[in-house]
Amino acid sequence: MAKSAVNAISVYPIPRALPVNQDFDVFVRIPGGEWTEVGALLVKVDMHHVREASLVKFDYSGEVEVKVICNREPVKDVVIRPLSTGIHAEVIDERTIQFRLSRPQKLSVEINGDRFHNLHLFAKELEKLRPDSSDPGVACIHPGIHRIDVLQEKLADNRYHTLYFTAGLHHIEQVIVNVPSGKRIYIEGGAYVAGSFVCDKVENVQISGHGILYLAEFGRFSSFRGVRIMYSRNISVSGITVVDPPHYSIYLGQSQQIRISDFESFSTRGWSDGIDMMSCCDVEINHVFMRNSDDCIAIYGHRWGYYGDTRNINVKNSTLWADVAHPTNIGTHGDYEADGTLIENIIFENIDILEHHEPQDNYQGCLSINAGDKNTVRNVTYRNIRIEPFKLGRIIDIRVVWNPDYNPVPGNRIEQITFDGIYYNGSDDAISRISGFDDSRCVDGVTIHNLYINDRKVADVSSGNLELGEHVNNLTFS
Repeated sequence: MAKSAVNAISVYPIPRALPVNQDFDVFVRIPGGEWTEVGALLVKVDMHHVREASLVKFDYSGEVEVKVICNREPVKDVVIRPLSTGIHAEVIDERTIQFRLSRPQKLSVEINGDRFHNLHLFAKELEKLRPDSSDPGVACIHPGIHRIDVLQEKLADNRYHTLYFTAGLHHIEQVIVNVPSGKRIYIEGGAYVAGSFVCDKVENVQISGHGILYLAEFGRFSSFRGVRIMYSRNISVSGITVVDPPHYSIYLGQSQQIRISDFESFSTRGWSDGIDMMSCCDVEINHVFMRNSDDCIAIYGHRWGYYGDTRNINVKNSTLWADVAHPTNIGTHGDYEADGTLIENIIFENIDILEHHEPQDNYQGCLSINAGDKNTVRNVTYRNIRIEPFKLGRIIDIRVVWNPDYNPVPGNRIEQITFDGIYYNGSDDAISRISGFDDSRCVDGVTIHNLYINDRKVADVSSGNLELGEHVNNLTFS
């Protein structure tokens, strides 16, 4: 670690067993100091045409300078996204760019417009409250192959409050760790864990650190999901990254008081959503970066063995990149055999959407509410949402639906939906749509306030390029 009075940098090695990407050489330094190289992990993106992008992670405080050498091709132009960060790189020569950071950032560095062989750069805040590995109450897991029964034995031992993964690659032979109540999993920066963590009927659990759950196929080791939280309460997940899970990165079922923060995810397989929740309450998602080949964040009612309403969901200060399907999606699944599920009190706030690419008309929409299965969706607010140019889809898609692929019956209704500060910069041909199902299954009470398309304020249906279907009541532009 390099230090000065207020500046510090930590970088972490990538184990030899894992694939690196040679497209970029990345260096960081405290301004005026010596350059330190940061290894670039290979991450795959976009299930439609899987390509190899790069990921670098490092921790710092104060200010840091970043130098990127592009080995793939000469630099003609460079864009750093989200554009809302206002970060611009200086082109030093035909292969080198440089820029400075003064706060934590999750960025996409794109050379010559290439979004698929890009550099994902996660500059994270130095951890201040990391557990002490020498503490007798901490189980320190060293590099190597670790059998699940050994990990479970330590977690069950009351002397070990924290399970500590140090730098290196850790194989969990049965790929799942069941975490008991009151325990903390700490995955140190530079640690790569080829396995999943399951919180089932537990409470007061923390999963944290700056390490990576690496779920891409690795020899005979693989895992299905990153973190699974079921029938549990007071669970927090922070700081970690999930790479290439076959299914969801974080899966929430019938749980409450869930906090997900400073989290990143990459996926390239069918149904490899980012964060999905069924019948959950009191969920906060803050400062996440999701690049997924299915929905980035999906909010449902009943599904599988999870029952009950979903309410009080807050997603904020985040970046969503849907190579496939929706950046945000609400309402598909519910309790159609009973009276349906209530999905209510949801806020998406201060969000950057970097991509939406979905060729199937029924699954389009950056901001999507598709109420099926007798669901009632109400009191949803989208506030300060910045949507950058996307390839294929819709800006807004609000519908009461009967989707034969997933819904035995239609949804009940959608009501009290507010769009307040939606800024789209892209094709003028991008459209939105709102429609109910029938007179008793309608959309009622949609307020559109400060919707801008390429700096043009939308004042009515025509200026918003809005397809307005039947059974929509009380649509207001203010």
